Parts: sequence; C-alpha cells; structure tokens
Amino acid sequence: MHGFTAILFDFDGTLIDTVPSIAEAVNAILSEHGRPGLSDEAVEPMVGDGAPVLLSRAFAATGDPLDAAALSGLLARYDEHLVAHPPGPERIYPGVPETLERLAAAGVALGICSNKPERPARDTLAKLGLDTWFGSLIGGDTLPQRKPAPEPAWAALKALGCAPESAALVGDSANDVGTARAAGMPAIAVSYGYPRMPIEDLGADIVIDRFADLPDALGRLSLGGLAAK
Repeated sequence: MHGFTAILFDFDGTLIDTVPSIAEAVNAILSEHGRPGLSDEAVEPMVGDGAPVLLSRAFAATGDPLDAAALSGLLARYDEHLVAHPPGPERIYPGVPETLERLAAAGVALGICSNKPERPARDTLAKLGLDTWFGSLIGGDTLPQRKPAPEPAWAALKALGCAPESAALVGDSANDVGTARAAGMPAIAVSYGYPRMPIEDLGADIVIDRFADLPDALGRLSLGGLAAK
C-alpha cells in the first residue's frame, strides 16, 4: 500500500453484487408500463453506464424504445425502488469489509466513484454498514459527467483532499479503467464483477480475483513505480 494516499472504488460489481436488486427495480418499472420482466442474466450486461442508459436498454429490450420525455420520472421511480429494496449483507463480496478496514487503518483515504445514482448508493452503504470507511461518494447523477469521464474521480479525490498522482481506482469495467486513465491514476480490475468483455481486455494495470488481494496489488503497483513515492 505504500505510496497511495487514496483509493477510489466502483460500486456495482466491485463492492456489492447488486444485479438482483437492480433487476428487481427495473422489472418493477417495466411492470408498471405493461412490459415483461427481464432475468438477472439479461439485466447484467445493461449495468454500468448509469441509470438513464440502463432503463433505456431495458425498455428497448421489451418493446418500443423509451420516450426521452418520460425518462426523468422513471429515474425518480428507479431510485425509490432501489432505496426501498436494497441488497442484503449476503451480497457484499467476500473480503470487502475486512479489506476496507485494513486500508483505512493504514491511513488510506477511501472514496466511491460510481455510475450508480448517488441517493441509493449512499442508502445502500449505510444500510449495509459500509459507509463508515468512505470519505467521499460521487454517483452517476452527482455531476453533469459520469464515468468514463475523469471529472467524477477528480471530484471524489478532491473531497478526500488527495491528488490523482497518489491514488488508484478499483473497478470491474472498461468505464472504470477509462476513468482511471483519463484522471491520471492506475487501475485495478476485479475479475468477479460485470466487465461485459474478457477481463484481460479491460487494460487494467492489475487484475485481482479476490477483494482481499487488493492490498498486495497496491504494493505491487507501488513497487512498480506506478504510485507516487
């Protein structure tokens, strides 16, 4: 971990397996509009580009495309569903609480940089008892930009009082790696999330199979000269 003052994390597919709760929210909205539901497997590749894109994909997959004028109201309903039905503690990926505690105890500032809407992200973290470790959270609707633009990462780091030169980003998708590259920091990819492509094609500096492997990966990056000294 030496050399890193801050670590940013993606949310869905990195910290928590959220596809079942996301699919439940999507299907509730589809049902309200007379559309058939989608399986978790069908919803998973729709996740990662923000709620507007997710809902547009879900409606396109079940009938006529979503009318853009109706999107804002659906986004509010989507947030409400996620807040009302958050994932349970069994959906936290193995090793997440222990590793976050280890990083925080070592003095590393931790933040969230996600395309998930900010309100349900904050609510889920609080209900699962994970909010204690995070000093910043930028969601997909916090700023005008969302990943893979660099602005969400920069905002999350600014709130932590840290610079990209001494930070790293951990995620599961091309959006995460793209954000890290654009923001000027190394990228660590987890192999168990929702990458939507072969994990080796993401272009991350390091791929880890278990969240608990993160401290070792950070040490390898630091020794490799990719972290600020």
